[in-house]
Amino acid sequence: MKTHRNVTHRQEVLAERNLCAAVATLQSPEECRSFFRDLCTPAELQAMSDRWAVVEWLRRGTPYREIHRLTGVSVTTIGRVARYLSSGNGGYALAVSRLDAKRVGHESKRAELTEVARHG
Repeated sequence: MKTHRNVTHRQEVLAERNLCAAVATLQSPEECRSFFRDLCTPAELQAMSDRWAVVEWLRRGTPYREIHRLTGVSVTTIGRVARYLSSGNGGYALAVSRLDAKRVGHESKRAELTEVARHG
């Protein structure tokens, strides 16, 4: 993290917490997209998107070199994502878990609706 000479560590921590609180208020992927496009440079947003894409490939057990070939993300970045996925702060794992639960819920709902439509 970049340090500012005239900003205390406490102020940096508070600024990060405030950013996280702002993100937590967003209620849809579209709102998040607008927020991050305002907040980040295109390169920063691309870097974050690349890292997130790597998570799914790693979960599938895809070798680093193959992920690099498929995504163009450097093997160094892939290794960093893998390290944080297994022993970071738990953020990747939490987001993945919640997205998986949401997908399962949507699949169950879709199956129920299909069954209802089929049998009237």
